[in-house]
Amino acid sequence: MHQTRKGVQMKIDKKLSDRILGPMHVWALGVGIVLVGEFMGWNFTIARGGSIGSIIAVWTMAMMYIAIVMMTNEMSSVMPESGGQYTMAKFLLGPLAAFNVGLMAVLEYAMLEAADVVVVGDILKSLHPDINVLPFIMLSLVFLTWMNYRGVYGTLTLNFIITAIAFISVLVLLFSTNFYDPRASLIILEQMTNGLPYGFLGVLAAMQFAIWFFLGIEGTAMATTECRSAERSMPLGSILGLLTLLIGATVTWYVCSGLIDAKTLGVSPYPLYEASVATGKLYAVIALFVGTLLSCLASSNGCINDASRAWSALSRDGMLPDVFSKIHPKYNTPYRSILFLMPISLGFAFTGMLDQIITFSIFSALLIYILTAIMMLRFRKMYPLNTINRGYIAPIHPIPAIITIVLACAALIGMSFTYGVNILLGIIFYSLASVWFIKRRYKFINKSDFFNKGIEKWGMPNI
Repeated sequence: MHQTRKGVQMKIDKKLSDRILGPMHVWALGVGIVLVGEFMGWNFTIARGGSIGSIIAVWTMAMMYIAIVMMTNEMSSVMPESGGQYTMAKFLLGPLAAFNVGLMAVLEYAMLEAADVVVVGDILKSLHPDINVLPFIMLSLVFLTWMNYRGVYGTLTLNFIITAIAFISVLVLLFSTNFYDPRASLIILEQMTNGLPYGFLGVLAAMQFAIWFFLGIEGTAMATTECRSAERSMPLGSILGLLTLLIGATVTWYVCSGLIDAKTLGVSPYPLYEASVATGKLYAVIALFVGTLLSCLASSNGCINDASRAWSALSRDGMLPDVFSKIHPKYNTPYRSILFLMPISLGFAFTGMLDQIITFSIFSALLIYILTAIMMLRFRKMYPLNTINRGYIAPIHPIPAIITIVLACAALIGMSFTYGVNILLGIIFYSLASVWFIKRRYKFINKSDFFNKGIEKWGMPNI
C-alpha cells in the first residue's frame, strides 16, 4: 500500500511541478480570488462598526494578512511538495492537523465560490426581477471548471485579464465621483465620519467581515511548485497582490461610504455597483456592472484552482479515498477533484444566504491562520536561520506569528457576537470530521514517510 502510494505521489509531484508560472500569475491567483471582496461582503462591517469603525477594522486586519503572507512565503519556499498550508501542516504538525487544515482550506474556497455565485444572481436580478439567472450561473461555473480542467497556465492567464479589468472598474468609479474637485465632488464627507456608533466593540464585531477584503491571498502558496522561480515569484507576486488589495480596499471604502448612507450600505449585496448607481453616470454603472461580474468570475476561477489542489493533496496522502488523487494524463490537472467540488459549491450557493456562507468561509480561514502561526513558530524552532537554505526569510520573527494569533482570535470573538451558533456548528463539524479521519483513514497514513521526506530535504531538526 505505502509503496503504491509513494509511486502515485511521485507521479503527481512530477506532473504538477511544471514550472510555468511567474509573478503575474501569482498576483492573478491571489488578487483574482480576493478582489471580489471589494465588490461584496466587506460592507457588512459598516452595519457593525459604522464607517470609521469599518476602516479601522480593515487596516487592522490588513496587518494580519501582511504577517500571514510573510510566514507562508518562507515556509512554502522550502516545502518538499505543493499544497500550501496543508503541506506545511503535514510536515510540521502531523496527519490529524494536516487533514483539518486541508479540509478547512477546501471549504474556505468552496464557500467563497458559493458567495460569488450568489452575488452574480443578485446583480443580474437587479436588471429585472423576472430574469432567470440559473442558466448564466451554471454556464459560468461549467466554463470555469472546464478551464481549470484544461490546465493552470490558461486558467491563471485568464484570471490576470479579468482581474485587471475588474480592478480598473473600481478606479473608474473613483474618478466618476470627481473626488479631486471639492466643488463638484459627489462624496459626502459627513457620511464617512459618523463616528463609532457601537464604540470599539463595533470595531471588534466588524473585524470578521473586514477579513473579506483579503481572504484567500494566502492561497498563492498552493502554486509554489508551479512557479518558474518560486523564491522570486511567490514573495513578489503575493506582496504586490496584497498592496493591490490594500489600495482597492481603501478606495472602495472611501467611495461607498461617501455615496451611500450607512444603513443602506451595511446590507447591500453589491455595494460598489450600488455606489455607481448613486453617481447617476451611465458609464460608471456599466463599468461596475461588468466589474462585479468579472470579479466574481475571477474569484470563482481561483477558488476552483486552490480547492481542487487541496482536495487532491488530501487524497494523494491517503487522507481521502485514492480516487481524487488522479491527475489528467494530458492536462496535468487534478481533474476528478475539480469535477467533484463544483456541485458542492453550487449547492451552498442555492441557499442564497450570503452572510452565512461568508461567515463559514471566514471561520475556516481563521482556524487555518492560527495553525499557520503555530507552524511558523515550530518551523523556526526546528530549523533556525542558517541551518537550511530558504527562498525567502520572514523578518522580525516571531512578531508576525504573534500578530496573527492575536488578531485571528479577536476576529473570532467579534464573530461570536452575532454568529455564535455558526462557530459552534463549525466546531462540531470539524470535530466530527476529525473523528471520522481517526477511525476510517488514519490507518492508511504512513506517518514516518511525512517525517522522513522533510528530513531528506532539510536534514534532522533541532527538536
